[in-house]
Amino acid sequence: MILKRLLLLFFLFLAMNAHAQQDAQFSQYMFNGIYINPAYAGYKEQLNMHSFYRSQWTGGLEGHPETFSFALDAIANNGNVGLAFTLLKDKLGAESTLAAYANYAYRLKVGDVSRLAFGLGIGIAQYGLDGTMLESYSPNDPSVPNMMQSVIVPDIRAGIYYSSDRFYAGASADNLIGKYLNYTKDPSILIPTKMPHFYLTAGGLIPVSKQVLLKPSFMLKNESHGPANLDINTFVLFNERLWLGMSYRTGIGVWNKQNLQDNLSTTDALVGLAEIYVTDRLRIGYAYDFSFTKFKDYNYGTHEISMGYSFIPKKIRMLNPRYF
Repeated sequence: MILKRLLLLFFLFLAMNAHAQQDAQFSQYMFNGIYINPAYAGYKEQLNMHSFYRSQWTGGLEGHPETFSFALDAIANNGNVGLAFTLLKDKLGAESTLAAYANYAYRLKVGDVSRLAFGLGIGIAQYGLDGTMLESYSPNDPSVPNMMQSVIVPDIRAGIYYSSDRFYAGASADNLIGKYLNYTKDPSILIPTKMPHFYLTAGGLIPVSKQVLLKPSFMLKNESHGPANLDINTFVLFNERLWLGMSYRTGIGVWNKQNLQDNLSTTDALVGLAEIYVTDRLRIGYAYDFSFTKFKDYNYGTHEISMGYSFIPKKIRMLNPRYF
Protein backbone atom coordinates (compact mmCIF):
# COMPACT_ATOMS: atom_id res chain seq x y z
CA MET A 1 0.00 0.00 0.00
CA ILE A 2 2.80 2.43 0.86
CA LEU A 3 4.56 1.66 -2.43
CA LYS A 4 1.36 2.29 -4.39
CA ARG A 5 0.85 5.65 -2.70
CA LEU A 6 4.42 6.69 -3.33
CA LEU A 7 4.11 5.79 -7.02
CA LEU A 8 0.86 7.74 -7.29
CA LEU A 9 2.41 10.79 -5.63
CA PHE A 10 5.39 10.53 -7.96
CA PHE A 11 3.11 10.41 -11.01
CA LEU A 12 1.11 13.42 -9.79
CA PHE A 13 4.32 15.32 -9.18
CA LEU A 14 5.33 14.74 -12.80
CA ALA A 15 1.94 15.84 -14.04
CA MET A 16 1.95 19.08 -12.06
CA ASN A 17 5.58 20.10 -12.41
CA ALA A 18 6.74 18.73 -15.75
CA HIS A 19 3.52 19.70 -17.59
CA ALA A 20 3.36 16.28 -19.25
CA GLN A 21 0.66 15.53 -21.78
CA GLN A 22 -2.65 16.33 -20.09
CA ASP A 23 -5.39 15.49 -22.59
CA ALA A 24 -7.39 12.37 -21.87
CA GLN A 25 -6.10 9.54 -24.04
CA PHE A 26 -8.27 7.18 -26.07
CA SER A 27 -7.21 4.14 -28.09
CA GLN A 28 -10.37 4.04 -30.25
CA TYR A 29 -10.32 7.69 -31.34
CA MET A 30 -10.22 6.60 -35.00
CA PHE A 31 -13.87 5.50 -34.79
CA ASN A 32 -15.04 9.00 -33.85
CA GLY A 33 -12.57 11.81 -34.50
CA ILE A 34 -14.69 14.50 -32.81
CA TYR A 35 -12.75 13.95 -29.59
CA ILE A 36 -9.55 15.33 -31.12
CA ASN A 37 -10.83 17.48 -33.99
CA PRO A 38 -13.93 19.73 -34.04
CA ALA A 39 -13.86 19.74 -37.86
CA TYR A 40 -14.98 16.09 -37.70
CA ALA A 41 -18.47 17.26 -36.65
CA GLY A 42 -21.09 15.99 -39.08
CA TYR A 43 -18.72 13.65 -40.90
CA LYS A 44 -21.05 10.66 -40.63
CA GLU A 45 -23.83 12.80 -42.17
CA GLN A 46 -26.47 11.57 -39.76
CA LEU A 47 -27.49 11.92 -36.16
CA ASN A 48 -24.89 9.88 -34.33
CA MET A 49 -24.26 9.20 -30.63
CA HIS A 50 -21.01 7.86 -29.23
CA SER A 51 -19.40 7.26 -25.84
CA PHE A 52 -16.15 5.96 -24.33
CA TYR A 53 -15.22 4.54 -20.96
CA ARG A 54 -11.51 4.01 -20.29
CA SER A 55 -9.94 2.51 -17.18
CA GLN A 56 -6.17 2.86 -17.29
CA TRP A 57 -3.68 0.77 -15.29
CA THR A 58 -6.42 -1.33 -13.70
CA GLY A 59 -5.73 -3.42 -10.62
CA GLY A 60 -2.68 -1.34 -9.80
CA LEU A 61 -2.58 2.03 -8.16
CA GLU A 62 -5.34 3.58 -6.14
CA GLY A 63 -6.46 6.64 -8.09
CA HIS A 64 -5.56 5.24 -11.54
CA PRO A 65 -6.86 7.27 -14.52
CA GLU A 66 -10.53 6.85 -15.45
CA THR A 67 -12.22 8.66 -18.32
CA PHE A 68 -15.80 8.89 -19.58
CA SER A 69 -16.87 10.79 -22.68
CA PHE A 70 -20.04 11.36 -24.66
CA ALA A 71 -20.58 12.89 -28.10
CA LEU A 72 -23.62 13.71 -30.21
CA ASP A 73 -23.22 15.05 -33.73
CA ALA A 74 -25.28 15.68 -36.87
CA ILE A 75 -25.42 17.76 -40.06
CA ALA A 76 -27.39 20.86 -40.97
CA ASN A 77 -27.85 23.13 -43.99
CA ASN A 78 -27.92 20.24 -46.50
CA GLY A 79 -24.72 18.74 -45.13
CA ASN A 80 -22.70 21.95 -45.40
CA VAL A 81 -22.60 22.38 -41.62
CA GLY A 82 -21.65 19.88 -38.92
CA LEU A 83 -22.72 20.29 -35.31
CA ALA A 84 -21.52 18.32 -32.31
CA PHE A 85 -21.72 18.36 -28.53
CA THR A 86 -19.02 16.63 -26.49
CA LEU A 87 -18.76 15.94 -22.79
CA LEU A 88 -15.68 14.66 -20.97
CA LYS A 89 -15.07 13.55 -17.39
CA ASP A 90 -11.53 12.56 -16.48
CA LYS A 91 -9.95 11.67 -13.14
CA LEU A 92 -6.34 10.90 -12.21
CA GLY A 93 -5.65 10.56 -8.51
CA ALA A 94 -6.39 13.91 -6.90
CA GLU A 95 -6.76 15.67 -10.25
CA SER A 96 -10.09 15.85 -12.12
CA THR A 97 -11.56 17.42 -15.25
CA LEU A 98 -15.16 18.00 -16.34
CA ALA A 99 -15.53 19.70 -19.72
CA ALA A 100 -18.24 20.33 -22.32
CA TYR A 101 -17.85 21.70 -25.84
CA ALA A 102 -20.13 22.92 -28.62
CA ASN A 103 -18.46 22.19 -31.96
CA TYR A 104 -19.17 23.74 -35.36
CA ALA A 105 -17.76 22.63 -38.71
CA TYR A 106 -18.20 24.35 -42.06
CA ARG A 107 -18.00 21.61 -44.70
CA LEU A 108 -16.98 22.48 -48.27
CA LYS A 109 -17.77 20.00 -51.03
CA VAL A 110 -14.56 19.59 -53.05
CA GLY A 111 -15.50 16.48 -55.06
CA ASP A 112 -18.31 14.00 -55.64
CA VAL A 113 -17.79 12.41 -52.21
CA SER A 114 -15.03 14.62 -50.77
CA ARG A 115 -15.34 17.32 -48.11
CA LEU A 116 -12.96 19.85 -46.61
CA ALA A 117 -14.14 20.98 -43.19
CA PHE A 118 -13.04 23.80 -40.91
CA GLY A 119 -14.01 23.34 -37.28
CA LEU A 120 -14.20 25.38 -34.09
CA GLY A 121 -15.07 24.19 -30.62
CA ILE A 122 -15.97 26.50 -27.73
CA GLY A 123 -16.41 25.06 -24.27
CA ILE A 124 -16.14 25.38 -20.56
CA ALA A 125 -14.07 23.21 -18.25
CA GLN A 126 -13.88 22.64 -14.52
CA TYR A 127 -10.44 21.57 -13.29
CA GLY A 128 -10.06 20.30 -9.75
CA LEU A 129 -7.37 19.17 -7.33
CA ASP A 130 -8.45 17.36 -4.15
CA GLY A 131 -5.81 18.25 -1.59
CA THR A 132 -7.21 15.76 0.91
CA MET A 133 -5.94 12.94 -1.30
CA LEU A 134 -2.35 14.20 -1.17
CA GLU A 135 0.13 13.26 1.52
CA SER A 136 3.05 15.43 2.58
CA TYR A 137 6.32 14.30 4.06
CA SER A 138 6.38 17.48 6.17
CA PRO A 139 3.37 18.08 8.46
CA ASN A 140 1.43 21.26 7.66
CA ASP A 141 3.40 21.83 4.47
CA PRO A 142 1.85 25.07 3.07
CA SER A 143 2.64 24.02 -0.50
CA VAL A 144 0.17 21.11 -0.28
CA PRO A 145 -3.51 22.21 -0.16
CA ASN A 146 -5.68 20.62 2.52
CA MET A 147 -8.92 21.21 0.64
CA MET A 148 -10.49 20.89 -2.78
CA GLN A 149 -9.23 23.44 -5.30
CA SER A 150 -11.41 24.09 -8.34
CA VAL A 151 -11.49 26.54 -11.24
CA ILE A 152 -14.01 26.98 -14.07
CA VAL A 153 -12.51 28.36 -17.26
CA PRO A 154 -13.38 28.73 -20.97
CA ASP A 155 -11.57 26.79 -23.67
CA ILE A 156 -11.20 26.90 -27.45
CA ARG A 157 -10.24 24.18 -29.94
CA ALA A 158 -9.87 24.33 -33.73
CA GLY A 159 -9.17 22.01 -36.63
CA ILE A 160 -9.30 21.18 -40.32
CA TYR A 161 -10.41 17.85 -41.80
CA TYR A 162 -10.42 16.42 -45.32
CA SER A 163 -12.21 13.19 -46.21
CA SER A 164 -13.16 11.15 -49.24
CA ASP A 165 -14.42 7.59 -49.57
CA ARG A 166 -10.83 6.26 -49.51
CA PHE A 167 -8.68 8.80 -47.61
CA TYR A 168 -8.77 11.27 -44.73
CA ALA A 169 -6.37 13.74 -43.11
CA GLY A 170 -6.77 16.25 -40.33
CA ALA A 171 -4.92 18.72 -38.13
CA SER A 172 -6.21 20.19 -34.89
CA ALA A 173 -5.30 21.89 -31.62
CA ASP A 174 -6.97 22.26 -28.23
CA ASN A 175 -6.37 24.02 -24.90
CA LEU A 176 -5.63 27.12 -26.96
CA ILE A 177 -6.19 29.68 -24.21
CA GLY A 178 -5.55 27.68 -21.02
CA LYS A 179 -2.08 28.99 -20.29
CA TYR A 180 -3.25 32.61 -20.54
CA LEU A 181 -5.99 32.36 -17.90
CA ASN A 182 -5.76 34.16 -14.55
CA TYR A 183 -5.66 31.07 -12.32
CA THR A 184 -2.24 30.17 -13.74
CA LYS A 185 -0.81 33.37 -12.20
CA ASP A 186 -1.95 32.52 -8.66
CA PRO A 187 0.81 30.52 -6.85
CA SER A 188 -1.67 29.24 -4.25
CA ILE A 189 -3.58 27.31 -6.94
CA LEU A 190 -1.72 24.09 -7.75
CA ILE A 191 -3.99 22.97 -10.58
CA PRO A 192 -1.66 22.27 -13.55
CA THR A 193 -1.63 24.78 -16.38
CA LYS A 194 -3.40 23.32 -19.41
CA MET A 195 -1.03 23.52 -22.35
CA PRO A 196 -2.00 23.40 -26.06
CA HIS A 197 -1.99 19.97 -27.70
CA PHE A 198 -1.58 19.51 -31.45
CA TYR A 199 -2.80 16.54 -33.50
CA LEU A 200 -2.03 15.38 -37.02
CA THR A 201 -3.96 12.40 -38.39
CA ALA A 202 -4.25 10.59 -41.71
CA GLY A 203 -5.48 7.24 -42.98
CA GLY A 204 -6.79 5.35 -45.95
CA LEU A 205 -9.03 2.50 -47.02
CA ILE A 206 -7.62 -0.27 -49.24
CA PRO A 207 -10.01 -2.86 -50.74
CA VAL A 208 -8.60 -6.37 -50.45
CA SER A 209 -11.75 -8.14 -51.68
CA LYS A 210 -15.49 -7.52 -51.74
CA GLN A 211 -15.74 -8.63 -48.12
CA VAL A 212 -12.41 -7.37 -46.73
CA LEU A 213 -11.10 -3.80 -46.39
CA LEU A 214 -7.76 -2.71 -44.94
CA LYS A 215 -7.54 0.58 -43.02
CA PRO A 216 -4.05 1.87 -42.08
CA SER A 217 -3.76 5.19 -40.23
CA PHE A 218 -1.58 7.22 -37.89
CA MET A 219 -1.87 10.00 -35.32
CA LEU A 220 0.92 12.34 -34.22
CA LYS A 221 0.27 14.12 -30.93
CA ASN A 222 2.48 16.90 -29.59
CA GLU A 223 2.42 19.13 -26.51
CA SER A 224 4.92 21.95 -26.21
CA HIS A 225 6.33 20.85 -22.84
CA GLY A 226 5.93 17.07 -23.14
CA PRO A 227 7.17 14.30 -25.43
CA ALA A 228 5.52 13.81 -28.81
CA ASN A 229 3.63 10.54 -29.36
CA LEU A 230 3.01 8.60 -32.55
CA ASP A 231 0.22 6.03 -33.00
CA ILE A 232 0.47 3.63 -35.96
CA ASN A 233 -2.77 1.71 -36.58
CA THR A 234 -3.88 -1.09 -38.88
CA PHE A 235 -7.44 -2.44 -39.10
CA VAL A 236 -9.27 -5.00 -41.20
CA LEU A 237 -13.02 -4.74 -41.86
CA PHE A 238 -14.88 -8.00 -42.53
CA ASN A 239 -18.26 -7.92 -44.31
CA GLU A 240 -18.92 -4.34 -43.13
CA ARG A 241 -19.59 -5.79 -39.67
CA LEU A 242 -16.39 -6.48 -37.78
CA TRP A 243 -13.26 -4.36 -37.33
CA LEU A 244 -10.13 -6.04 -35.96
CA GLY A 245 -6.86 -4.23 -35.55
CA MET A 246 -3.77 -3.23 -33.62
CA SER A 247 -2.04 0.02 -32.68
CA TYR A 248 1.54 0.73 -31.71
CA ARG A 249 2.12 3.83 -29.59
CA THR A 250 5.58 5.30 -29.12
CA GLY A 251 7.27 8.55 -28.19
CA ILE A 252 9.33 10.33 -30.83
CA GLY A 253 11.95 13.05 -30.59
CA VAL A 254 11.00 15.21 -33.57
CA TRP A 255 11.21 18.43 -31.56
CA ASN A 256 14.10 19.42 -29.31
CA LYS A 257 12.56 20.33 -25.94
CA GLN A 258 14.97 21.63 -23.37
CA ASN A 259 12.72 20.78 -20.41
CA LEU A 260 12.77 17.02 -21.15
CA GLN A 261 15.44 14.82 -19.66
CA ASP A 262 17.70 12.73 -21.86
CA ASN A 263 17.28 8.97 -22.38
CA LEU A 264 13.52 8.93 -21.85
CA SER A 265 11.94 5.60 -22.77
CA THR A 266 10.10 5.99 -26.07
CA THR A 267 8.19 2.71 -26.42
CA ASP A 268 4.79 3.11 -24.83
CA ALA A 269 2.14 0.50 -25.62
CA LEU A 270 0.71 -2.11 -27.98
CA VAL A 271 -3.08 -2.02 -28.35
CA GLY A 272 -5.49 -4.68 -29.56
CA LEU A 273 -8.86 -3.36 -30.79
CA ALA A 274 -12.17 -4.70 -32.05
CA GLU A 275 -15.45 -3.11 -33.07
CA ILE A 276 -18.58 -4.93 -34.14
CA TYR A 277 -21.89 -3.78 -35.56
CA VAL A 278 -24.36 -5.62 -33.33
CA THR A 279 -27.22 -4.23 -35.44
CA ASP A 280 -27.41 -1.83 -38.37
CA ARG A 281 -27.52 1.02 -35.85
CA LEU A 282 -25.58 -0.17 -32.82
CA ARG A 283 -21.82 -0.77 -32.68
CA ILE A 284 -19.67 -1.75 -29.70
CA GLY A 285 -15.89 -1.58 -29.43
CA TYR A 286 -13.21 -2.77 -27.04
CA ALA A 287 -9.50 -2.02 -26.71
CA TYR A 288 -6.79 -3.42 -24.46
CA ASP A 289 -3.55 -1.51 -23.96
CA PHE A 290 -0.45 -3.46 -22.98
CA SER A 291 2.22 -1.11 -21.68
CA PHE A 292 5.93 -1.62 -22.34
CA THR A 293 7.07 0.82 -19.67
CA LYS A 294 8.38 -0.22 -16.25
CA PHE A 295 5.02 0.90 -14.88
CA LYS A 296 3.50 -2.32 -16.27
CA ASP A 297 4.71 -4.20 -13.17
CA TYR A 298 2.18 -2.31 -11.05
CA ASN A 299 -1.04 -2.79 -13.08
CA TYR A 300 -2.99 -5.24 -15.22
CA GLY A 301 -3.28 -3.14 -18.36
CA THR A 302 -5.82 -0.68 -19.69
CA HIS A 303 -9.39 -1.46 -20.76
CA GLU A 304 -11.49 0.76 -22.99
CA ILE A 305 -15.10 0.24 -24.07
CA SER A 306 -16.91 2.29 -26.71
CA MET A 307 -20.49 2.34 -27.94
CA GLY A 308 -22.03 4.13 -30.90
CA TYR A 309 -25.61 4.45 -32.07
CA SER A 310 -26.70 5.79 -35.45
CA PHE A 311 -30.26 7.02 -35.78
CA ILE A 312 -30.26 6.06 -39.48
CA PRO A 313 -29.64 2.36 -40.23
CA LYS A 314 -26.14 1.35 -41.33
CA LYS A 315 -27.44 -0.36 -44.48
CA ILE A 316 -28.72 3.00 -45.74
CA ARG A 317 -25.57 5.01 -45.06
CA MET A 318 -23.40 2.36 -46.71
CA LEU A 319 -24.53 3.77 -50.06
CA ASN A 320 -21.83 6.36 -49.29
CA PRO A 321 -19.68 4.63 -46.65
CA ARG A 322 -18.39 6.58 -43.64
CA TYR A 323 -15.55 4.35 -42.48
CA PHE A 324 -13.45 7.04 -40.81
